[in-house]
Amino acid sequence: MNKEVLYVLLPDYAAHEMVYLSEAIASDEFALKENPKYVNKVVAPTLEPVKSIGGFRVIPDYSFDTMPEDYAALVLIGGFGWTTPVAEKVAPIVSKAIEAGKVVGAICNAASFMAKCGFLNHVRHTGNGLEQLKLWGGDHYTHFEGYVHTSAVSDNRIVTANGSATLEFAKELLLLLENDTPEHIEMYYQFNKRGFCDLFPQYKQI
Repeated sequence: MNKEVLYVLLPDYAAHEMVYLSEAIASDEFALKENPKYVNKVVAPTLEPVKSIGGFRVIPDYSFDTMPEDYAALVLIGGFGWTTPVAEKVAPIVSKAIEAGKVVGAICNAASFMAKCGFLNHVRHTGNGLEQLKLWGGDHYTHFEGYVHTSAVSDNRIVTANGSATLEFAKELLLLLENDTPEHIEMYYQFNKRGFCDLFPQYKQI
C-alpha cells in the first residue's frame, strides 16, 4: 500500500477542514515525525495554485491527470468548488477509489457531492443535513435511511462529516488508517476538542 494520503482541493476550498487530519499524519505532540506512516499530498484539477475560501494558495502535488493510482486514502475537502462543473471530474476518481477498496473521506459540500453521485447509497453516512443531501442528490440519492444525524460517520471505508466536524472527521480517518494507536488518536481528539485548560487544570494560574 502506498503511503500517500491525497487531499482533493477544488477552487475555494475550506482550508480548515484538512488541518487536524494533515497535522496528525505529519506530526505528533512533540514535533514533525521523522518517519511518518503516511505522507500528505494535494490533488487539484491542474497543477496551477488552488485558492482557498480565505485566499491562501496551495501548489498541488498532482493534477487529476497526473495523480497516482496507488495511494492510502482519498480525502475530499469541502468548499464552494463542489457546486461548479469542475467537480464532475472527481466522480470517476472517487468511483475507482471505492472499487479498489481505498479509504475515502468527504466533508461538508464534498459529502453532498458524494450523495449527488450515488456513492452514499450503500453506506451509513452524514453530511450537512438530510435535506441538503436530498437537494444535491436528486434521483441519484436514495439511501435516506442510511443518514445519521451526527458529526461524522465511518462505514465500509467511507467517512463522511458535516462542515462543523473537522476534528471528528479527522478522528474517524485516523482510526481507519491506523495512523496511531486508538488510545493516542483519542488523546489527540480530546486535547483539541476540550482544550489545554480543561485537560490540565493543574496548570491554571493561581
